[in-house]
Amino acid sequence: MSEWKEYKLGEVCLKITDGSHNSPPTTTAGYPMASVKDMEYNKINLNSCRTISKEDYQKLVKNDCRPQINDVLIAKDGSYLKHVFDIVKEEDVVLLSSIAIIRPNIKKVISKYLKYIFKNPSFVQLIESNYVTGAVIPRIVLKDFKNIDIRLPSLPEQRAIASVLSSLDDKIDMLHRQNKTLEALAETLFRQWFVEDAEEGWGTGKLGDVLELLYGKALKEEIRTGKGFPVIGSSGVVGFHSEFLEKGPGIVIGRKGTLGKVIYLFDNFFPIDTTYYIKSKVNSVGLFYEYFLLKTLNFEEMNSDSAVPGLNRDIALSTEIKIAPLDKLNEFNQYCSTLLDKLKANNQQIRTLTNLRDMLLPKLISGQIRIKNLENLNEVTN
Repeated sequence: MSEWKEYKLGEVCLKITDGSHNSPPTTTAGYPMASVKDMEYNKINLNSCRTISKEDYQKLVKNDCRPQINDVLIAKDGSYLKHVFDIVKEEDVVLLSSIAIIRPNIKKVISKYLKYIFKNPSFVQLIESNYVTGAVIPRIVLKDFKNIDIRLPSLPEQRAIASVLSSLDDKIDMLHRQNKTLEALAETLFRQWFVEDAEEGWGTGKLGDVLELLYGKALKEEIRTGKGFPVIGSSGVVGFHSEFLEKGPGIVIGRKGTLGKVIYLFDNFFPIDTTYYIKSKVNSVGLFYEYFLLKTLNFEEMNSDSAVPGLNRDIALSTEIKIAPLDKLNEFNQYCSTLLDKLKANNQQIRTLTNLRDMLLPKLISGQIRIKNLENLNEVTN
């Protein structure tokens, strides 16, 4: 390990900054302007960005708020370090200050390797302990980032390490995209069967005729065991616990905060008190019908709390829907079972690959494991 050298982060980066601290007015059409909410698994979702005028966009480009190829972007506000990725192709987008821009000197450190330094749990712990402020919305403070100590191997070894970790991330990303396609197919089928081709003879009822909404249970973060069953909050998985509240398959809906997000769970889970979970009244096998029904409803319009968004249960259950015959529901569930079984298998593979990546990452970044010891990695990832 004698070839590994220590640096200050500022010594191997050309720029450590963030996006614009001024937010121009939104236009109905124009150039995308991204904030932390537009960051996804490994990219910026240009479809969710606000748009600004060409004039405002050009001003922000001149102020270096447009990411360049090889930049590493970090979610700076709220979900700090949850999203970290490198820019691999040029996009017409500018960034707001909730996204940090780290521009490496590629003669010293390649961007993909630097990305994995930032994802290393020890680095995340360092940031959380020393560089985060704000009780309501946690925020990374960048001004002292340049003094963070990092260790780097040679450029060839950086490339080899990044290649191993990227191969896992690419496989995970492919499975996530495949899952989106599978779910989109099932959702399209639901809309065709139960919305577009709904028969006039079907009765009109209410959502409460099909399902119940039950309150989740409080589970303080400090008593969660960290392993076992997924703990589900309004935005998705927020931890793990040794006990579960509800058997899978199940459906959880965001009640507070992330209003109305519909989450499908294949296995046992623990929904916390910011959520509702459902009980079917139609004995639907797999709950596929209920899941896609809930995804067609606009829960955001049912907000009952102006300070903290809240989903009103009575209003939600009184939503009018077409009541399809049970045989139609069962036929839909049976048809979807193949698609959802594939999605479940993909989720299991995502967990396996994610665990492997999370095990390898800190050991490769520290030099504890060397690339030459990973000859059989392909057998695991294929």
